[in-house]
Amino acid sequence: MNKLDTAPFKQQLLQQRATLLAQLATLRGGAIGRAEASAAHFGEREEDSRAQMETEREMEFTLDARESAELDAIDAALQRIEDGTYGVCIDCGVDIPAARLNAAPETPRCVRCQEQYERTHRA
Repeated sequence: MNKLDTAPFKQQLLQQRATLLAQLATLRGGAIGRAEASAAHFGEREEDSRAQMETEREMEFTLDARESAELDAIDAALQRIEDGTYGVCIDCGVDIPAARLNAAPETPRCVRCQEQYERTHRA
């Protein structure tokens, strides 16, 4: 895929990245982490139980990890564009169909390899 072909994907990825970073900043309360923001609004009231606070903190850590992974995937896709390898499956080397890239521009794998990856990396 040449630079002209990747330009729309690059724009989409940059927009996704900006949106995600803005969302993270809002949810985290600015410069503090998500767990600290969560602690700031839970535990101040007497009716907040310890179990409720722990559940909320666990959820915040899970969301933080998911958002960080999404940001990493976007950054990796942008790097593949710069390297000239965007649109090529990182596992088998076949071209990833444009329809798949339109649906998920950060995807590094073709459908077959992604399914295999998910089977072998189940949590």
